[in-house]
Amino acid sequence: MVDFRPVLLVTGLALTVLALAMGIPAAVDAVHGDNDWLVFMASSSVTLLLGGLLVAANLAGRRKAFGIRQMFLLTVTGWLAASIAGALPFAFSRLHLSPTDAWFEAVSGVTASGSTVLRGLELLPPGILLWRAQLQWLGGAAALLMAALVLPELSIGGMQMFRLESNSAQGERVMGRGTKVAGQMMLVYVFLTGLLTLLLWAAGMSRFPALLHAMSTISGGGFSTSDGSVGAWHKPSVDWVILLGMLLSGAPFMVYLQIFQRRWRQALHNSQLRWYLGLFLLSAVGIGMWLLLTHGVKPLPSIRHGAVTAASVLTGTGHATLDWGSWGGLPVAILFFLSFVGGCAGSTAGGIKVFRLQILFTSAKVQLIRLLRPHSVVLPTYERKPVPDQVRESVLGFLFVYCLSFAVLSMLLGMVGLDFLTALTAATSALGNLGPGLTQTVGPMTSFMHLPDNAKWLLSAAMLYGRMEMFLVIVLFIPDFWKH
Repeated sequence: MVDFRPVLLVTGLALTVLALAMGIPAAVDAVHGDNDWLVFMASSSVTLLLGGLLVAANLAGRRKAFGIRQMFLLTVTGWLAASIAGALPFAFSRLHLSPTDAWFEAVSGVTASGSTVLRGLELLPPGILLWRAQLQWLGGAAALLMAALVLPELSIGGMQMFRLESNSAQGERVMGRGTKVAGQMMLVYVFLTGLLTLLLWAAGMSRFPALLHAMSTISGGGFSTSDGSVGAWHKPSVDWVILLGMLLSGAPFMVYLQIFQRRWRQALHNSQLRWYLGLFLLSAVGIGMWLLLTHGVKPLPSIRHGAVTAASVLTGTGHATLDWGSWGGLPVAILFFLSFVGGCAGSTAGGIKVFRLQILFTSAKVQLIRLLRPHSVVLPTYERKPVPDQVRESVLGFLFVYCLSFAVLSMLLGMVGLDFLTALTAATSALGNLGPGLTQTVGPMTSFMHLPDNAKWLLSAAMLYGRMEMFLVIVLFIPDFWKH
């Protein structure tokens, strides 16, 4: 029988943190004279009460070690509890969102996806805008820790490769689950958020939007304070800072630790980072050339818009300077591919992840060599180390489940009334935690408010499912999971 006490204890602690976080937008609304501060305080009280009860009732489990089953359960219950608590301010504020819309907005925030059912963002109370950014920032931090510290231990989708790589020549466990590494990563996360805030302020944003965009950018979320996303500022300097932030969010955060620790060689020779930047540059050039040749955009703006768009979709951030939902042809094909890829493992990005493409590529390369030289002994490698068969099988299994989930979700969205292209792109963006899709119906400059409620529930489930790397959810439906 699974011992739920440590799971519920940590879930209660997470709810307590979320309740305390609600006090910040409450204070902001109170200062601005907006009565929604009462909603935030009431939501905070309810969340704090529930979190406190869970902690108090399960203190006996505080010394229990987390087994594999508890780690699976904790991840799922944590995301669900945060989504439910995060929806309370949306449901009871003066926005008067329906339960469906409040849940959708909260899930989109917690999973750092960026889909929204809100319009007229410029007119919203500051507390709601801050709460949206806070949800994404906290969700991005949770996703980062899960990807770097939990998934390698659970051997999900080939992530055990990073547990194997975590041993340096001196035997130091770089990607261990220790509190030291977790604390270092969070310090980097906070530092980059502060840096982006200052850069956006210097680039021309006022302080409040600069902070909110910094939080939504480094988390890979993409919520903005304007319906026109970052393009509403019409400032190239803002675009370049946002581009930098998106690229930072999609890169492996372990590289930043290596840089701060002056391990330059390890950082520069990270093959996943090179592939990530290579995909970005190729895509940015392709989109930029298309804008230059077909839309008559001047060279420098075409480079800027192409780079921002490619980085936004690749990292799953969703910020936009142009409405790519109205495009067609080559750029849509490029963006559709990038929406599957996602960023690097150990980042805040969603999607399949770059390292899995690397393992698939090197495996295919080995198969071709064996066809040409049947008697040769060739092994697929990653970072100059052989890739174990278990890792390759795990990556292939993940890819199959991802594609199958995409197909099923697309069909379900079609069944509830979405047209073919909208269903495809909405399914891709939800599973990859991108947020906006690639058509005008669900594009970066439009809201999801007009979609049927059934579609919103499906997309909400897909955002959670994709953020939790799918297998964390699937395993709960296997009867053997609940047995001894």
